[in-house]
Amino acid sequence: MARELALEPEQRGLVCLADNLDALGRIADGSIDLIYIDPPFNTGKAQSRTRVRTRRAVDGDRVGFGGHRYATEKLSETAYADSFDDYHAFLEPRLHEAHRVLAEHGSLYLHIDYREAHYVKLMLDSVFGRACFMNEIIWAYDYGGRPRDRWPAKHDTIFFYAKHPGRHVWNRDAIDRIPYMAPGLVGPEKAARGKLPTDTWWHTIVSPTGKEKLGYPTQKPLGIVRRIVAASAREGGVVLDFFAGSGTAGAAALLENRRFILIDDHAPAYEVMHRRFAGEPAVQFI
Repeated sequence: MARELALEPEQRGLVCLADNLDALGRIADGSIDLIYIDPPFNTGKAQSRTRVRTRRAVDGDRVGFGGHRYATEKLSETAYADSFDDYHAFLEPRLHEAHRVLAEHGSLYLHIDYREAHYVKLMLDSVFGRACFMNEIIWAYDYGGRPRDRWPAKHDTIFFYAKHPGRHVWNRDAIDRIPYMAPGLVGPEKAARGKLPTDTWWHTIVSPTGKEKLGYPTQKPLGIVRRIVAASAREGGVVLDFFAGSGTAGAAALLENRRFILIDDHAPAYEVMHRRFAGEPAVQFI
C-alpha cells in the first residue's frame, strides 16, 4: 500500500508527480487548511505555451520597438489536451476527496472559466452544501483577442466554499488593500489606507514576456493566488493544489509562510515546478 502523502515537520513543501485522484486518497482526513485548484477548463482545445529567447539581429524574424529586428530561438514548448468527454464525471470524485481532506476550518477555492462555471457551481453545492458557498469571485483582466460578434470574454470565476461557514479561517487584516476608485469621496485617511477588495478583482494576467512567466500554459498570476492564501490559510498551515500546473499555489504559500502539497500528473508541469522550487532545500519532489 502506498504511503500516506503528508509533510514532515521540517518540510515546507512537497511536489508530487501522480494521478491526483490516487494521490488524494493518500492524504489524511481533515489535514489540509486550504485548497486552491485551477482544473482544466474543458475548452476543447490543446493548451500550449512556447518559451523563446530573442536577440538583436539585422535579419531577425520579428520586428520590435523602434523598428529593430530580433531573431528568436525556441527554448521549450509545453502543452496538454483540455478536453473531456464527461468533465463532470472526471471532476466530481476529486471534489469529494477535496471535501474529505479539508480541515474543519478549511476552505476551497476553485478557479474556472465561463464554459463550465455554472455546472461546477451546482456540483460544488452538491458536494459541500449550498450553505457552504461563500463567494463567486470574478477575476477581470484586459488582454488577448477580441471577437467581432460578441462581448470579449475577459474574466475567470473563482468559487469560494468553506467546509463549515463561521469556523473557517478569514485573515481579514492580512488581505492586501486596493485604491478607492473615488478617493475624494472617502477622505484622505481612508484613501491612503485603501480598501479591501470586493468579489471583483481587477488584476493583469501573467505577462507573456515578464519575469513571472515560466513557460507553462494557463499559468495564473501570483498576486491572485497569494491573496487567497493570505486570507484563508493559517500561518504554517498546509495549502493543497492537486491541479498544480506551474506551482503558483506553492510559491504563494512560501511567500505567506504557509506550507504546501502540489500534485500534477503532467510531466512538463512537474519539470516546471522542479525548476521553480529547486533552490528551496525544504521542498521534496516525489
